[in-house]
Amino acid sequence: MALADTIGQTVAFDLGTPEELRALAKGGIRPESRPKVNTHVHLPPNFSAFETVAQAVTSAAQQGVGVLGASNYYDFEVYRSFAAEARRHGIFPLFGLETIVRIDDLARDDILINDPGNPGKMYLCGRGITRFVPMNADAARIMNITRCDDSERVSRTVRLMADIFKSHGVSVDLTPERIADSVAARYSCAGRTVYLQERHVAQAFQEVLFEAVPAVEERERRLRDILGSGYENDAEDAVGVQEALRLHLMKAGKPAFVESSGISFAQGYRLILALGGIPCYPVLADGVQPITPFESSLDDLVADIRSRGIHATELIPVRNEPDVLRRYVRTLRSSGLVVTAGTEHNTLDMIPLVPRCVGGKMIPDELEGLFWEGACVVAAHQFLTLHDECGYVDGDGNLNPEYDSVEERIGAFAALGAAVIERYYELCREKRAQDGDDNG
Repeated sequence: MALADTIGQTVAFDLGTPEELRALAKGGIRPESRPKVNTHVHLPPNFSAFETVAQAVTSAAQQGVGVLGASNYYDFEVYRSFAAEARRHGIFPLFGLETIVRIDDLARDDILINDPGNPGKMYLCGRGITRFVPMNADAARIMNITRCDDSERVSRTVRLMADIFKSHGVSVDLTPERIADSVAARYSCAGRTVYLQERHVAQAFQEVLFEAVPAVEERERRLRDILGSGYENDAEDAVGVQEALRLHLMKAGKPAFVESSGISFAQGYRLILALGGIPCYPVLADGVQPITPFESSLDDLVADIRSRGIHATELIPVRNEPDVLRRYVRTLRSSGLVVTAGTEHNTLDMIPLVPRCVGGKMIPDELEGLFWEGACVVAAHQFLTLHDECGYVDGDGNLNPEYDSVEERIGAFAALGAAVIERYYELCREKRAQDGDDNG
């Protein structure tokens, strides 16, 4: 079965027609209790805490997550197994992407956006994508540009990292091809689906270092030599060393930094729309101190992203203090922006899949309700675009014109999304009951 058919059968076509689901929404159909939601995780072969898609979805089910969104870079073949696993566990899947764009004027002015280490670099997400297999010509063209640019940047980074390690007496025999082969072997996936990220490179060099220098005291000395005399982190902490390699060697101004020509904001925005998604700005907030200049004034942040045609935002609460999260979410939502929340799981740390604030602090309940609302809006958009109807935004990024106000639009899409999710749950329950009868 084609991937597009798998996605469609999982989350759209067998749920009913848009007219039928709108009628259910008007009747107030929704899950009996509000599900826990996570709209942003990375699945292998992206750099991920999970070894398999099955592990990610099973973990989500065990932790009570009812809506789970994937947000991979560059290749979406993994979404076939994600859709199947989600259906098997009764979890509603949201399909997304993450891309990186360069905003030249902010780069020239040395302005940090939502990447704390690279001025002018913006992470930009797409939520509720549906048109990724097959991609249309517009999406394929832009995707090819970003894949080629990123592959070239990573290749140069690997060469620079190898030179740095060798200059400090650590023999390195790593190439981009070998790192990619290792990733493909680790995740038992086709090599064509592997696009190396900075984190893959950091992990490969951390593993080489640990193997070449097994004695911890000597490893600490080598790390201080390689990273600078101020490095005092735990030399036995693999994840910590990986992050240190990125921070001290690969970021702007560091010896293994490679400037990316990257795609422009306009290209990234167009890519998301060509894939059928909602452009979404991921907010860093106090995930870095001080808060970046782009995000430090909430009024300016809202004005800027709205001027760029962005109508949805997302936070990763594990980076944020509850009071800061509350302030940002309230302001973003009161400004008419949809708000969602995720965990990323883009390091090897296996944190909980239910979003929490920094240090495991609970998210205020009022915000949980807004994150559920945002997930429902994305679910409704995804459902409608799979039926070739206008979603929350149209193919040019304009808000759906059928509503008189922002609140009416968000309310209607949230209600429709809740009905879509509940109908999906009903079908999953029916399927489990049928399988139980058949097995009996």
